[in-house]
Amino acid sequence: MHILQSVFGYGSFRSCQEEVIDHLVAGGDALVLMPTGGGKSLCYQIPAIVRPGTGVVVSPLISLMQDQVSGLMQSGVRAAYLNSSQDAYEGFRVEEQLLDGRLDLLYVAPERLLTPRFLDLLTRITPALFAIDEAHCVSQWGHDFRREYLQLSVLHKRFPHTPRIALTATADESTRNEIVERLGLEEAKVVVSGFDRPNIRYRIAQKRNPREQLLRFIGEEHEGDAGIVYCLSRKKVESTAMWLKEKGFKVLPYHAGLPVDVRRRHQDSFLKEEGVIIVATIAFGLGIDKPNVRFVAHLDLPKSVEAYYQETGRAGRDGLPATAWMAYGLQDVVMLRQMIERSETSEQRKRVERHKLDALVGLCEVTTCRRRTILSHFGETPPDHCGNCDTCLESVETWDGTVAAQKVFSCVYRTGQIFGAGYITDILLGKDSDRIRRLGHGRLSTFGIGKELDTAEWRSVIRQLVARNLLDVDVEGFGSLRLTKESYAVLKGEAKLYLRKDKREEKRRKKVRAARHTGSFTEAGDRRLWEALRKRRADIAREQGVPPYVIFHDTTFMEMVVRRPVDLDQMRLITGVGERKLEMYGNEFLRIIIEHS
Repeated sequence: MHILQSVFGYGSFRSCQEEVIDHLVAGGDALVLMPTGGGKSLCYQIPAIVRPGTGVVVSPLISLMQDQVSGLMQSGVRAAYLNSSQDAYEGFRVEEQLLDGRLDLLYVAPERLLTPRFLDLLTRITPALFAIDEAHCVSQWGHDFRREYLQLSVLHKRFPHTPRIALTATADESTRNEIVERLGLEEAKVVVSGFDRPNIRYRIAQKRNPREQLLRFIGEEHEGDAGIVYCLSRKKVESTAMWLKEKGFKVLPYHAGLPVDVRRRHQDSFLKEEGVIIVATIAFGLGIDKPNVRFVAHLDLPKSVEAYYQETGRAGRDGLPATAWMAYGLQDVVMLRQMIERSETSEQRKRVERHKLDALVGLCEVTTCRRRTILSHFGETPPDHCGNCDTCLESVETWDGTVAAQKVFSCVYRTGQIFGAGYITDILLGKDSDRIRRLGHGRLSTFGIGKELDTAEWRSVIRQLVARNLLDVDVEGFGSLRLTKESYAVLKGEAKLYLRKDKREEKRRKKVRAARHTGSFTEAGDRRLWEALRKRRADIAREQGVPPYVIFHDTTFMEMVVRRPVDLDQMRLITGVGERKLEMYGNEFLRIIIEHS
C-alpha cells in the first residue's frame, strides 16, 4: 500500500489488484484477466519493486515498452528496455545496469528474451519475476497470434522457482485454457476481474455512406479529440486519412506498408500531440498506452468479438467517457467470409474462424443490449441493460419478417441461386432494367412482389438473413445468394422470423458532447485552469521528449481543477501524484492552480 501511494500516487487498489500482488510477492504464479485500463501493469510492477532482483517483462511491441518505461521513470522506478530500436552501446549500458542490480524492471521483446545469450544473461542475475504481457498472443486461434510466445514455457524450465504472471484483457474460455497449457501455468492462480468497460459507449450503425457517417460522428461528438479509425486494407487507410485531412482534421495514416521511420513518426505524433486521429489497419494499436483516446471507429468489420473488444478497448483507458463506433454492412460479411475460405489454412482453423465471425455478426444484429452480448461471449452474466450502448439508449424495433424472407427465398430459388443481393432486390421491386429484360426475369412470379419495402429495407432483410445463416453467399464466386437447409422451415411457413428495423439516420442540428470529458466543466474559470494545466504539461513533455500523459493523466488534472489544492500537502492527496512527481512538478502546477484561483 505504501508503494501504491508513494510511487504511483493512488490511495487504494482496484478490484483484484491487491489479491494478485500479494500472491506474486509470496512467489506464486498467476493468470490475470482484466479489461484494458483496469490496472494490469501494477499487478507485476509493485511485486517487481518489492521482491529482490529485477522483474523481467515480456512485451510484444516497442512502443509499449517505451511508454511503460517513460511512465515508470517519471515515478522514480528504475526501469529500462531492450529492443531493436537501440544501438549496441545503449543495449550494452542497459545490460550493465541489469547485471549490477540497478533495475527494478526490464522490458524485453520475446524474440530477444529467447536468444541463448539473453537467457544466459538471466542466469547471472536474480529475476524477481517474469511478466508475460498480452498473453493472448500465445493462442493460435486468437486475433493476434505471435509464434515466439509459444516458446515462453522455457522460462519455467530454466527458472522453476521464479514466479510468473501472464496478463491479458481479451480471452474467452478456450483462449484462457490455451494460455494455461502453452505457458505451463496449470498451478497458477487464475484471477478474472471482469471484462466490462462501463465508460465505453458501444454503437453500431448500418452502412449507408460510411465516410459521411464517420465524418458526422467525429464532427458532432469528438471534434478535437484523439481517436483511432480502423480499416481493413492499406489502400482504404490511405484514402480515408487523406479525405479526413481535407475535411480539416489532424489525421495520420498507419499500416505495415509504410516505411518504418514514417510509422514511428506517425505513432509518436499520436502519442505526444493532442487531438491526433490515426487511420490504421490492425497493425496499429497493440500495447498503445495513450489513456485519453476518446473514440475508436471501425469502417470495416473486425474478424471476431475478441478482436473488436481488443481494438475498442484502446478508447477511454483513463476511465472517462469514450465511444466505440462501427459501420457495418452485408459486404463486410461477404468479404471476411471470402478471406476465410480463400486462405490456405487448415479446415479446422477455418471452422474456428467461421464461428468467431458468426459471433461478431450476431453482435452487430442483436436487438438487445450489446454490452450484455459482448460480456456473455467472455463467460460473464451481466444485467439485461447496461444503459450505455445504442440498443439500450434507443430501443430497437422488430417486425415480423417471415413473409419478406419467403419472398427473398422464392426469388433466389427462381433465379437459379446465381445472383447477388442487388439483382434480387431489383426483381422484388419490379425494376425494368436491360439485364432483367434480357434474362426474362420480368416474367417471374416474384417480379415486383416486394414494393411494400424500398431498396434499403430489402438490403436490410437480406443482410439479416445472411447474418442468421438463412442465406448463404457464394464467397468463391461473385457473391451470389443461395438457400441453406435452415431456409426451408421459414419458406414453408413452419417457423416465424422477426427482424430488426434499421433506424434512418437523421442529421442532427445540435452537436453532441456526451462523450467529451471537458464538458463536465461548466464554469469558465475551471475551463481556463484545465487548459492551462494541459498546456504546461505539453511544454514539459515536449522538452523531455515523452508523451504528455506520462507526466500526469487527464484524470489527475480533473481532480486538481475540482479540488484546487493550495499547498504541496494537499497536492500529495491528488490521485496520480506520487512522491517523485510531487518533487518534480508539484510547485510548477501548484503555481498555475493558485494563479487561476
